[in-house]
Amino acid sequence: MNDQPSGLARRGFIIAGSATAMALTAGCGSGGSAEPDAKNAAAGPAKQGGRLRAAFAGGGANETLDPHQANLFVDAARAKALFDKLADFGADLAPVARLAERWEPNEALDTWRITLREAAFHNGEPVTAEDVLHSYARIADPKGTFRAKASLEPIDLAASRAVDATTVEFKLKRPYAEFPNVLAAFGAYIVPKDATSFDEPVGSGPFSFVSFKPGSSLVVKRNDAYWEGAPHLDELEFVVATEESARVSALLGGQVEYAHELNPATARAHEGKGKIDVVRLPGSAMQGFVMKTDRAPFDDKRVRQAFFLIADRKELLDGALSGAGEVGNDLFGKGYQYYASGLPQRTQDLEKARALLAEAGVAGLKVTLDTAPAATGLIEAAGIFKEQAAKAGVTVEVKVGNKDTYWKDILNSGTFASYRSGAMPIESHISQRLLTGSTTNATKWQHKDFDDLYQQAQSTRDATQRAALYERMQRRLHDEGGFLIWGFADWIVATAPKVRGVSKEAPANTLDWARFDKIWLA
Repeated sequence: MNDQPSGLARRGFIIAGSATAMALTAGCGSGGSAEPDAKNAAAGPAKQGGRLRAAFAGGGANETLDPHQANLFVDAARAKALFDKLADFGADLAPVARLAERWEPNEALDTWRITLREAAFHNGEPVTAEDVLHSYARIADPKGTFRAKASLEPIDLAASRAVDATTVEFKLKRPYAEFPNVLAAFGAYIVPKDATSFDEPVGSGPFSFVSFKPGSSLVVKRNDAYWEGAPHLDELEFVVATEESARVSALLGGQVEYAHELNPATARAHEGKGKIDVVRLPGSAMQGFVMKTDRAPFDDKRVRQAFFLIADRKELLDGALSGAGEVGNDLFGKGYQYYASGLPQRTQDLEKARALLAEAGVAGLKVTLDTAPAATGLIEAAGIFKEQAAKAGVTVEVKVGNKDTYWKDILNSGTFASYRSGAMPIESHISQRLLTGSTTNATKWQHKDFDDLYQQAQSTRDATQRAALYERMQRRLHDEGGFLIWGFADWIVATAPKVRGVSKEAPANTLDWARFDKIWLA
């Protein structure tokens, strides 16, 4: 979910019996599906058959279909076609039940029982609790390098067990009210317990394997026995076209029907002209800057507050992203579950910014802003902010670094840097980036009382009370945190006019993104 540090965006997660318990228990529904729109409705009922070709940026000849090694968008899309997770994230980044029919915590929130739905692998074998435990043990193997390993850290796998064929009991190392986020983690796919090779993978997903040429193409076919219902398409082919221009040319030329990841300028150039349909997935990426709160000048919260007031968010959005998104309010996760939407929208106030800088004793401040061509809009936003800061008497020197090492470089070095993040739950953003022990804490926000609020939230059964704790944390971050979040970017895909059923609500890497089992050809 997170662009940082994987570079994913650059290329191409008590038995119910009381009201509070029910708030922590998943419903039995299978979750999201593409929302109908006027175009889909006009086309009538979904049609069966045909092959859809989807172009994605790829990873070269070393690509694998091992779902636990997924890192790029194409990896995630292919894994979603072939495999399932216990849960996935809905459009608001709340977990939605998938192979898990429901989940139920104990009173202390440190033991969770997962009841599996009736589902089968492509070879006809049922998905069982042993498959789940094997998959998670494989991901968590200390010798492995699987991306989902960190997400599974709260689980005590040695103490967890299969109660029966369809029930898994996970023991946790500590209370964790948001444990379902682990079930939905990026890459946490369920594979058969005897799976040792993924050259011809067997999953439980909506499509089954036909052929694969790394760095070139994967062909899959409809799984008629899929637990959520067979896909509309007969076949689906993932075609690798690393350059955006190649994906767009293939779409315009009829070689593919779906092109993933267009930049805003390209989308604007083709939108509304009838040759292709542009689909914007809102809230897919947070855009902003990080200020390191443990070193001068940003160790003074007045300087951070001044920088919040220097930013003209609309100008940054229009200039860096061609307007493809919406303005931010210095908080992560706009539109997501637990987002503090009631806080007033911050706007530019240069006079107050200058007063805060003078009060902090840093009038005439000079700072270096690190950036790199590591994601869309980073360099452009740095240049725009430089001009905005000058109006408040701040001199910003923009320093362009190496895009291949950028996310690692800015984690501990420098004081001020461009930043971007993919979609993830607000709880995950806090736990991974804002606690004293967080491994990707780029702002160096380290406060024991803030850590304590997070732990209190994870020990709180009542959803309303938990939401209030998240709001307290966000209010503090909005006032004095180290993330200057100026916008939320759309993720842009394009399709041939005959393609129907593409969700227009789901941020990238959520359940209804790349839901090729719900797409059909008119």
